Amino acid sequence: MKPSLNKNIPVPLYFQLKQYLIEQIDRGEMKPGDSIPSERELSEEFEISRMTVRQAVLELVNDGRLVREQGKGTFIAQPKISQGLFRLTSFSEDMISRGMKPGAYVVDVVVSEASATVQEALKLRTAAPVIILTRVRLADGKPMALEVTHLPLRRFEGLERENFEGVSLYRLLESKFGVKPASASQTIEVGMPNAREMNLLHVSGEVPMLLIKRVTCDEDGVPYEFVKSIYPGDRYKFHAELVR
Repeated sequence: MKPSLNKNIPVPLYFQLKQYLIEQIDRGEMKPGDSIPSERELSEEFEISRMTVRQAVLELVNDGRLVREQGKGTFIAQPKISQGLFRLTSFSEDMISRGMKPGAYVVDVVVSEASATVQEALKLRTAAPVIILTRVRLADGKPMALEVTHLPLRRFEGLERENFEGVSLYRLLESKFGVKPASASQTIEVGMPNAREMNLLHVSGEVPMLLIKRVTCDEDGVPYEFVKSIYPGDRYKFHAELVR
C-alpha cells in the first residue's frame, strides 16, 4: 500500500513525514548507512511540497537520525554512542566497553607555553611549558572526536617523544610516570565546527558539536591534564541518572 499523510488533521505534514521516517528507521526498514529518497522523490510520493519535505529532513538531521554528506545525499545515521557523565574513564575504555575497537591518529605533538586558560586549569606558573597532543579519536576506524590534550612538561619530561598512535594516554602515563586519574571536572557546551574540525572529523557544517573541557587530577588531587574534546552531535550523546 502506498504510504500517505493525513491532510485532514491538525498535525503538520512535515511532522507526519518525520514520524513516518522515524518509524521506518526504528522498524529496520531503513538501516544505518542507507540513503533516503531525494526531496523530489518524497515530495512526489507523499504529494507534498519540497519545502515540507526539507523541514522534516532538516529536523531529523538536527536530531541525529539522519546525516547529510555533501555531494552524496542524506543517509540513515549510525546509532549514537552513549556515555555516562558520572564515571571517569578514558576514550579507549569507553569504546572497548561497547565492543568497538578504539584507535587514534596523531595530528601533531608540540611543546608550547601554556595559555592563560591552561595555566589556571593546571595551576601552573606563568609561561610554564606544556605538551600539546592533538589526536583524532577513532571507533572501529571512524572519527569520533577531536581531542587536544595539555600536560605539564615539567611533570612529563620526554612524553612528547612517545608514539601515541593507537595508545591509551592514561595507560601510558601510568606505566611511564606512575600517574593515575582519580577525579575530574568537566563542562559541556554546544557549538558549530570550524573548517579544520569539519575536515578532521569528516562532518558538514550543519552538524552541531559537543565541546567538552576536562581537568583531570591525580590521587593527591593535583591537576595534571587539561583536555578539550570535540564530538560530532550526530555520533555521540551523554546521559545522566538523577535521583532526588
